[in-house]
Amino acid sequence: MTDVYTTELVALGANLAQMAVKGTATAVSAKIRAIKDEKNAEKIRNTYDEIVNELLSEREEAVRIAQAYKSELEKVVISDEDIQHLHNTVANILKIMTDIQIAGAERAGEAAVEAVKEQTKVYEQFMELISVDTLKTMQLIGFNYKTAIGEPLTLMLKNFLLSKVEEPDSVSMFEKVLTPELVEILKDDTAYENFREILGGKSND
Repeated sequence: MTDVYTTELVALGANLAQMAVKGTATAVSAKIRAIKDEKNAEKIRNTYDEIVNELLSEREEAVRIAQAYKSELEKVVISDEDIQHLHNTVANILKIMTDIQIAGAERAGEAAVEAVKEQTKVYEQFMELISVDTLKTMQLIGFNYKTAIGEPLTLMLKNFLLSKVEEPDSVSMFEKVLTPELVEILKDDTAYENFREILGGKSND
């Protein structure tokens, strides 16, 4: 596991331990016993308000810790179905990038085409890294999918798209190109094939 991942789990464990030693239930019982014979309605109301607020605060902290644990777990645990979906989606993205690169290289000459073919070999090697068997094995040793795959793939796709616009440093242009609609196209096989044909790529049929 990475140091960042381990540090986060240690921090969550410390927070959980703090909740365990607070003894909220005991404190609440003590407060209730203390006002059992109290006649002042205002003091009774204030005490109950304190009890309710304390319980709500502890509940919120417990929910926060549970959600944080869940988030950390999701970084290293992914189902076979999700891995296959990840593999297919990344494959679609790389195919689109390859089609566009080849189309541009054909206009530039044979040397450019050969360079794209070499780049395609790198893509193919990357696809082998995210096969179900490979990722399931790496998952057992705490492999972080978001850091190892998501972030580099996002950067690679961002740089590729920005290279196709007049202002390569325009982040806003990248955000306009990579829309939720495009992401949905990449997920659906039929829509993806139609999209490739529009871009000039060959269909897999």
